[in-house]
Amino acid sequence: MGPALVLLAGMLLYPIIYTVWVSLSDFDLATFQPSGWVGLRNYQAVLADPGFLQSLKVTGVYLVIALPLQMVLGFALAFLLNVEWRGRGLLRALFLIPMVVAPVVAGGVWRMLLDPLWGVVNYALGLVGVGPVEWIGDPTLAMVSLILIDTWRWTPFVVLIASAGILALPTDVYEAARADGAGRWRILRHITIPLLVPVVAAAFVVRWLGAVKMFDIALAATKGGPGQATDVVNLYIYEKGFRGLEFGSASSMATVVLLITMIITYFLFRLTRRLENRW
Repeated sequence: MGPALVLLAGMLLYPIIYTVWVSLSDFDLATFQPSGWVGLRNYQAVLADPGFLQSLKVTGVYLVIALPLQMVLGFALAFLLNVEWRGRGLLRALFLIPMVVAPVVAGGVWRMLLDPLWGVVNYALGLVGVGPVEWIGDPTLAMVSLILIDTWRWTPFVVLIASAGILALPTDVYEAARADGAGRWRILRHITIPLLVPVVAAAFVVRWLGAVKMFDIALAATKGGPGQATDVVNLYIYEKGFRGLEFGSASSMATVVLLITMIITYFLFRLTRRLENRW
């Protein structure tokens, strides 16, 4: 176990340590190595960079809207798919399709579907007299499009977790509640929701860890535009590092985002544990 643990720790920690090292150094493009020590100068520049602060704001808006939407839709669809009705198996199979599509492919395909001139979505809206709609060209609609694409891509994942949780609910508790005369609403409020709280919390944390890495769908669908309307922080860091060749600044931004993510994740875990104990 010893060598395996050392190897695992090295693989996990080395990229983080190297990123922090670059963030505290002046990166030499000739040797492609960190050279002189600059202390916190890169961090000071990053925290004064309005583009970086705007990308954090854009990411926050995306997370605040997309995550609750995906959780509500995912659990609602899971309840629907766990009720006996004709065609349920086919719909379950169709729900898996977005999960096997690469995010960058999903973003590219949806960019074509939402094209104001040639897209199928605007064509369908035009049949009922609506549009054309600038799904990608309007700042607000671009964010809406990004959230919808991400929701299309990831809601099936929440459905799978929620379905597993619903199937694991103890049937004897429901039989006892019905025998005592409890209605559907009381069963949902006093039995189903409390029993599903750990599942909801776990699904939210897992989805949070995935959503905070949003990059490829934004790159393929909107390229961060128009302006900086959908420029999520990972896309901004990518542009700084690999297009602007500002590796010191990009590493500082990545370190700041890592710290913010770790802090929020810590509080989410604490909230999850508190909810589990309460219910």
